[in-house]
Amino acid sequence: MTKRAPRVMMLSWEYPPRIVGGIARHVHELSLALAARGVQVEVVTAPHPGTPAREALRVPKRAGSAGGRLVVHRAGADSVVPIDFLNGIHQLNGSLAETAIQVLREDRIDLIHAHDWLVAPAGKLLKNAYHIPLVATIHATEHGRNHGIHNDLQHYIHSWEWLLSYEAWRVIVCSKYMAGELHEVLATPEDKLDVIHNGLDLRRLVRKTKVSDDFRHRFAAPDDRIVLFVGRMVREKGAHVLVEALPAVLREHPKARLVLVGGGPNDHLRRRALALGVMDRVLLTGFVSEEDLQGLYQVAEVAVYPSLYEPFGIVALEGMGTGVPVVTSDIGGLREVVEHGVSGLLTWANNAASLAWGINQVLDDPELAAKLAREGQRRVKEHFGWDRIAGQTVEVYQRVIAEARRSGWTKRGERQ
Repeated sequence: MTKRAPRVMMLSWEYPPRIVGGIARHVHELSLALAARGVQVEVVTAPHPGTPAREALRVPKRAGSAGGRLVVHRAGADSVVPIDFLNGIHQLNGSLAETAIQVLREDRIDLIHAHDWLVAPAGKLLKNAYHIPLVATIHATEHGRNHGIHNDLQHYIHSWEWLLSYEAWRVIVCSKYMAGELHEVLATPEDKLDVIHNGLDLRRLVRKTKVSDDFRHRFAAPDDRIVLFVGRMVREKGAHVLVEALPAVLREHPKARLVLVGGGPNDHLRRRALALGVMDRVLLTGFVSEEDLQGLYQVAEVAVYPSLYEPFGIVALEGMGTGVPVVTSDIGGLREVVEHGVSGLLTWANNAASLAWGINQVLDDPELAAKLAREGQRRVKEHFGWDRIAGQTVEVYQRVIAEARRSGWTKRGERQ
């Protein structure tokens, strides 16, 4: 165990305000919580228009800690336009490595923490060039997203995921489900895996003031009962199953209004809703601001997450944390987030009839809805706070740093 707080370099292809998926939010909130515990965190990430190349963020105060620091370093924009996604990723990794080397010239780093295969090339290079131990968080797998590996692109990504888990001293995953998946599909040794759940900063989502009637009217009529979905419009998130379930919901609750929030192509959802004759009860909002999302959680009667693949289920935490009863599929990490019948309802994955049952249960029974909302919010506060998660992460860091030093591997790098 180290006597001082570790100095960590975090690699991520996204960091707010650049938000592509869930990694940005995870890395942002984890890095803040780590810095509040005294860790010196240097985040190296992709460029984003209108943001500085170097930005020192204000670290929240934590009782009993002198506090660390959090500095975000954004790589320079590449003047060469990539010809495709993979070329763009490899160009980004070159820029991340270049930026990281500049940071290493100015400060000593004890450990590198890489988030997903998208930064694996830079993480591998820095680890081996400087003899700095590498920790990896793998948030999802290509195998899981696609229910197998079916083409060359998927095989390529899958290979980088394997290499990242191989190069890492330890691998962090967000659920027991993901630990099993990595052991099965990447052959990651079970004793190399650490399960640390994702967290939620309630201050980000809980609105302090009540939304106006005008806000609600932007999304639904005064007597509509809002059924809310938040997520990317990709197959794995299951929005299409929710559209399929809507006719059965409307038979019992004609005033139900389905509000689908999230980025990505949604024409397939529109076409299916039209074919089912329910398009007049569906609103596809696209991406919304955080302020609007706060308001939508306030006016929703039920939040639904029918994922087909879900390593953890951070969106379910968001619904629970904001005091909305949640209905989810019984897949992956959602089984570890939601206690069926206590803090939410689990339904059969990829089954529209089961999903409709869960939604109708909440809309039918105000007492059940209130219980699920109350217990869901309690569960989030007790088990999924970022301070607790940061503490578990620091334990992994300290273990890796101590083991690497005892092995003599880091000293070989110091002699270079």
